[in-house]
Amino acid sequence: MNLVVLNRRNLLAASGCALAAGVSALVLPARAQGVAPTASMSGGANNYRKGAPVVERIGKGGFWMTGTVRRAGDGAPLAGQRVQIWAHTVEGQEHEPQSHGATLTDKNGVFRLEMPQIIPIFGQPHGHLAYDSGEFKSVFLRPVMRSAKDKSLEAHFVLQPA
Repeated sequence: MNLVVLNRRNLLAASGCALAAGVSALVLPARAQGVAPTASMSGGANNYRKGAPVVERIGKGGFWMTGTVRRAGDGAPLAGQRVQIWAHTVEGQEHEPQSHGATLTDKNGVFRLEMPQIIPIFGQPHGHLAYDSGEFKSVFLRPVMRSAKDKSLEAHFVLQPA
């Protein structure tokens, strides 16, 4: 067992080390951790409709698709970004126009759109989401739900400039 002796010399040495560490952290510039961009998922673009309208809700609702949109590199939230959403639901198939809609992110980069309950197609309940506004590279996502009984699904975009 090590015995730590507290005397003036040890106290001054420890204080000096702590001060040096604190000052060096203030002198060195902050470095971003480098948030990696989101890659498009296989099958994400299936039944995509360019220019789907921004809507308040798709169909009668009851299910929530939510998520965030951030910038690659620094991870800053991106406001006003258009996210298109579509799925196979109790009210329509994913290739039908009434199953598509888009929404915009808020000032915190958060999006939220109510839509009909997603139901399984090809054995999996899943949604489709796309960022396709042009300012950043397009990304298509196809998240799968854990259960067909879930009432929400979330997806997150990290975008890189086009």
